[in-house]
Amino acid sequence: MCGIAGLLSTGTDDADGISAPLQKMTRSLAHRGPDAEGYWSEGGVALGHRRLSILDLSDAGAQPMQSESGRQVIVFNGEIYNHPEMRRDIAADGAEPDWRGYSDTETLLAGISHWGLEETLQRAKGMFALALWDRSEKRFSLARDRMGEKPLYWGWAGQTLVFGSELKALRAHPDCPRDVCREALAQYLRFMYVPAPRSIHPGLYKLEPGTILTVDGAPPVGPPEQPIRPGGHYGSISIHRYWDLNAEIAAGAQNQIEDEGDAVASLGEVLSKTVRRQMISDVPLGAFLSGGVDSSAIVALMQAQSERPVQTFTIGFDDAAFDESPHAAAVARHLGTEHTKLRVTDTDARNVIPHLPDLYDEPFADSSQIPTHLVCRAARQNVTVALSGDGGDELFGGYNRYFLGPKIWDQFALLPHPLRQGLGKVIRSVPLSVWDAASSKYNYLRPGSTGISRLGDKAHRLGDRLRTVKTTDDLYISLVSEWSIESGIMLGISKDTTSQLDDPLPENGSANPAMRMMVQDMRSYLPDDILCKVDRAAMGVSLETRTPFLDPDLIALAARLPMATKIRDGQGKWALRQVLYQHVPREMIERPKAGFSIPIGIWLRGPLRDWAEELLSHERLAKDGFFDPKIIHKTWAEHLSGRRDWSARLWTILMFQAWYAKWA
Repeated sequence: MCGIAGLLSTGTDDADGISAPLQKMTRSLAHRGPDAEGYWSEGGVALGHRRLSILDLSDAGAQPMQSESGRQVIVFNGEIYNHPEMRRDIAADGAEPDWRGYSDTETLLAGISHWGLEETLQRAKGMFALALWDRSEKRFSLARDRMGEKPLYWGWAGQTLVFGSELKALRAHPDCPRDVCREALAQYLRFMYVPAPRSIHPGLYKLEPGTILTVDGAPPVGPPEQPIRPGGHYGSISIHRYWDLNAEIAAGAQNQIEDEGDAVASLGEVLSKTVRRQMISDVPLGAFLSGGVDSSAIVALMQAQSERPVQTFTIGFDDAAFDESPHAAAVARHLGTEHTKLRVTDTDARNVIPHLPDLYDEPFADSSQIPTHLVCRAARQNVTVALSGDGGDELFGGYNRYFLGPKIWDQFALLPHPLRQGLGKVIRSVPLSVWDAASSKYNYLRPGSTGISRLGDKAHRLGDRLRTVKTTDDLYISLVSEWSIESGIMLGISKDTTSQLDDPLPENGSANPAMRMMVQDMRSYLPDDILCKVDRAAMGVSLETRTPFLDPDLIALAARLPMATKIRDGQGKWALRQVLYQHVPREMIERPKAGFSIPIGIWLRGPLRDWAEELLSHERLAKDGFFDPKIIHKTWAEHLSGRRDWSARLWTILMFQAWYAKWA
């Protein structure tokens, strides 16, 4: 894992005018690559690299790296897990590179020289972001992995095209914009993250997963009016997909595995192979373990293929309602891992908050960013690489909204919209405590993972949604939204802006409402929230994380599994559970899904109250001019009174305010 940065100048070939900003940009990413740094420039092209050594720790793996012929130069962040196989394929095709070492970067360059960039990326199985300069064709390319595991920003700093692993690298350029893109801010308020392709700054963008950006010739001297989407062009710049999630889903729908036994056997085989491939490392390696289905499955398959105890890590909280560490410890004991639990106090967790604007140098309001960073910090004391269970929910139907959302909608869809609006008001009128008490009785009568945690919050959210939704697609958007433009919260913008969630769904394979939600999550929530959260939390302490569930072989297999092997009897991940139960007793796993959460709402009423009120002061909000102070203060008062739990909405505003104070 590394950090990359660079620029393509449109106005100067002066070496001094390029090297100074390049070094500043690259060194801002030192946390991503503390082991070494490297630079390369030629004419108006400059590439920088910060190295976290994982494979081939020698100088043969140093970057920027030139191909054997000297034609291509690359900076690369990530891992190509099948690169040994790619080397054998290159040899089988009759090519005989003079290998200098065994790094995957060198393999990529050899593949690009032999097959071209697009075919090489289609063959590669891994996570990556890269920049490539073709000295012969004078062609500049940026590319990102299929699911967006590794970040890549690009855009304009004045008249210069810049790129980097994080926004802070682009902002290190003296001409980089610092103002706020209001369209991006509106999307952030809704989703609690900024969806690709926008970033929080105008003229700076996220490269979308599974795409290649190409610059043939001199780049335009300024940004377009709207972001360039795949299939689009802007002057000499074009973006196209080398891999398409919709096509993968549609292909799987045409080739379903109908036999349940075959489905479970195939899943176990492919996941085992994927885990084994991702365990290759020249530095210490471990895994996160929460005791849930996804992380337990990864750890179980790691331990089954390891000659020594796998190092596993979890964190525990003093509040039992948010503490899953006992479940993780039980799984670890059963599997025989070398388990480390870090006990975290509320004070430890709150001490992370001042560092969030640095870690996530774009507004980001998934509050599980705090425990995620803490568990990464704990793991980094012992290992340099950690495997995680991220992606399992999206691929195999793990989130409550996939099975509860359509089920609830079926109950209410036949009601006229005015009646649904009235019902929503009634649901909202029942206090949170009453709903939570009801869920406690329900969970007692139906123990195991069919129970429901924090029913009060879910019921109130449902009450809000019933007032506006008209289809299951509307229901999905409402379930993943916090603020809306219609609320009047944001000043200076009166309508929603489009995002990837407005793109067409696959023509085949998305008729099922749950599958539609899963596809939407895979192309937006997963890369721009979950994977962003883990990448920044881990790289902030120079830890590489790997996600076996996002291997392309496993994604293709998941697309072939019928919905009945994913969601069954009000429970998600049926087939994955069957694989896990071959290694871990069912009773260790079966419990309500809790997520990786912390008591933000309670803290805002207590120890974080002064910090929050300073950021939400009327004077400050009025001066900044982004939000309506009256709406925010009404929300704040309702939360403080305990009548409503507005912690997610308030955290969204607070994270923007904290970010703006740091970076504006």
